[in-house]
Amino acid sequence: MNQKNARYLLGELFWEIEQNKISIPEVENVAHENIIPLAYYGYQFLCFRVESTFFEAHLSWRGDVAPVIQRVPQPTSDSSTRFMNIQPIRSGKVREVYEAGDNLVIVSSDRISAFDCILPTLIPDKGRILNTLSVFWFARTSHIVDNHLLLHRANDFPSPFKEHAAELDGRSSLVRRAEVVPVECVVRGYLAGSGWIEYSKSGTVCGIELPKGLRESDRLPHPIFTPTTKADAGHDEPITWQQTVDIVGQRRAEELRDNSLALYTWGADYARERGLILADTKFEFGVADNDLIVVDEIFTPDSSRFWDADDYVPGQSQNSFDKQFVRDYLNTLSWDKTPPAPSLPDEIVQKTKAKYEEAFNRLTGLTWPDRDVRPLRN
Repeated sequence: MNQKNARYLLGELFWEIEQNKISIPEVENVAHENIIPLAYYGYQFLCFRVESTFFEAHLSWRGDVAPVIQRVPQPTSDSSTRFMNIQPIRSGKVREVYEAGDNLVIVSSDRISAFDCILPTLIPDKGRILNTLSVFWFARTSHIVDNHLLLHRANDFPSPFKEHAAELDGRSSLVRRAEVVPVECVVRGYLAGSGWIEYSKSGTVCGIELPKGLRESDRLPHPIFTPTTKADAGHDEPITWQQTVDIVGQRRAEELRDNSLALYTWGADYARERGLILADTKFEFGVADNDLIVVDEIFTPDSSRFWDADDYVPGQSQNSFDKQFVRDYLNTLSWDKTPPAPSLPDEIVQKTKAKYEEAFNRLTGLTWPDRDVRPLRN
């Protein structure tokens, strides 16, 4: 969702509220000028305030389903970025992107999504863990391919961001502005997820023919590059090598493939030394000053499938260091996988938080909340 769309949706939403077509909980006969828009985020939420009370409007991709409005508490300073008094230029399921002169500030929230829906429940510290892990990896992989990271300490950011250092520290990075390449670069070293589903039907993964007789979670003979489209909403779709070439050109496609495979190989070796298997991962690249660089995040539990090597048993699905607790819980509900998503009970929140912390601890050698990842630059 871009800013133009957000403004349009806000205007439509508030007009329908004013015309009593949509009601705000515990508020009656509110005038348009008394509804204060705050932010949009994650494609599916619009935030606003009436006097001192905060609300979220959950939007549906289906045009025949009206928004659902619910009252929410004002978040604490370290829980999310949604009420910062600075308008993002882009807002995703987890991150907001802000202009900072010639550069950008990327802020990772504590939001979590599942089945392409953002949940109303936050996972404490998730944003800080994801951002800090990316800082850790960016500093250690720049010898393979450069990346967009400039600074990660919010006190060093330009104004007005350094005035919000308490909220932003740990969950934000100042990065180079880049033109994002419209291809998601997925590398698979093991047969899992959608790759296993396709292989079990056709013997291929993203059109790449693999040896017969492989089992679910088997290690592949060698890592394979399986790019996808980069969708603004909904699911990314697998594309062939030729489709990748058609989108970005032969030379750029080869750069994407070669750098992705080199990064995966390095990351898989690093993880293996720490008792983890990097089954698959995805990278996003951008172009800055004519150079290809890594952008967004790298080797986090949200972008990668990590397994515990001690628990690894081929021939079945594996437990991952990610939001599996959330998906498993949601599958027990009679929810139709469309917004608004249900809230999570505290037990699931705590288990998910613990899984993110365990991934951080094992990959970095630190113990969360120790965030001194000592990057090699900055």
